[in-house]
Amino acid sequence: MARIDVLMPQMGESIAEGTLSKWLKKLGDEVKRDEPLFEISTDKVDAEIPAPAAGKLVEIKVQEGQTVPVQTLVAVLETDKNAAVSAPAAAAAPAAPKPEPPKATASAPAPVAPVVTTARPPDRPTAQVGKGGDGGVETAEERLRRKSTPLVRKIAAEHQVDISTIPGTGFAGRVTKNDILGFIERAPLGVTPTPGTRQPAPGGVVHPTVEAWPGDRVEPMSKIRKITADHMIQSRRTSAHVTSFFEVDYSRVAELRAKHKASYAERGANLTYLAFIAKACAEQLRAHAVVNAAVSGDTIIYRRDINIGIAVALEWGLIVPVIKHADELSLMGLTRAINDLGERARTKKLSPDEIQRGTFTITNPGVFGSYAGAPIINQPQVAILGVGTIEKRPKVITLPDRTDTIAVRVMGMISMSYDHRVVDGADADRFLADVKKTLQEFPEGAV
Repeated sequence: MARIDVLMPQMGESIAEGTLSKWLKKLGDEVKRDEPLFEISTDKVDAEIPAPAAGKLVEIKVQEGQTVPVQTLVAVLETDKNAAVSAPAAAAAPAAPKPEPPKATASAPAPVAPVVTTARPPDRPTAQVGKGGDGGVETAEERLRRKSTPLVRKIAAEHQVDISTIPGTGFAGRVTKNDILGFIERAPLGVTPTPGTRQPAPGGVVHPTVEAWPGDRVEPMSKIRKITADHMIQSRRTSAHVTSFFEVDYSRVAELRAKHKASYAERGANLTYLAFIAKACAEQLRAHAVVNAAVSGDTIIYRRDINIGIAVALEWGLIVPVIKHADELSLMGLTRAINDLGERARTKKLSPDEIQRGTFTITNPGVFGSYAGAPIINQPQVAILGVGTIEKRPKVITLPDRTDTIAVRVMGMISMSYDHRVVDGADADRFLADVKKTLQEFPEGAV
């Protein structure tokens, strides 16, 4: 029999640790190769991790809810020697090779499988990873807060600041560059912050507590819900939110969709209104660069790439996978990308790279019947488009003879929240007007 070590995978270059949120197999269970073994949650994405080989789960090293660094030994499989995953030629070395993160494309493969080695390294620590400053055992979260990044530690050393005293806004309270710079800026002029003095970082999010009444059910927020809550508060603090609303006549789109929906389905694509909207936005973002921008200090970054995030509502929260280079895709390409990313978001198959580097976001609350809304900007972007419900409504139209009449048209609202620090109302309205015109005059040849 061969023993296969299953390690916590690295789900992207910036991911330092993962939380084992759920075991999908029990101790002693037989598992097939590539069968989901456990679920992990990181500050970027939730994912199911497949078994690297067929065999029996004989050891569980990390329990549900524990957060451990990448490459930590999570479990051990026992398998027939002939079925074992062969280690590389250098398997005698105790360290397993570091997997490369998946490429960020709409057709990216499933999340990276756990790293496997047949050369057993010493058991790595899980929730306890060293000594704390008080001589006790330091948890993984405390280690992350103290360790932070080399840049943050360098800034802390230059200003004689104890990182452990700064409320962090990163994963597990990890102190980010913005946290420490804000901490330093809040110190009185000419005074170096005293080590050990706690001051709230400007970017920190403190949620008020509320008394639970008898009979209430109290549940802790899931990781994705907590991240969403913090990001929404931080976005409102960061951007000067303004929202504009436009009504769109989708009758032309409805006609084209009805005409081509069957042919798209034959090629495995579900043609939706959202694909037409994404196509119109992708075309117009190139002409309205300020809407496809970001604010960095007192500078404006005009993004070269047009990467459109599509908000996907899940039973356990909200996630925004990103379609990279959306302006280079045809309507069919966008349709397939939206279908693919949405499905893999719901089945926890997204890689971290697929929810990063967005430049503009579309959210579609209209699928739930919402007439219109004022969405919150997805930082560090400067605009987000909201799509209201699309339905038949009475509409006053002008006939060729210039007389008016009431007709039944397919109508819907679009709204856009934008950052008024850099996007003026005129800029936003010109963009929305052009998106509206593109949808109402959508060319047959572009379908």
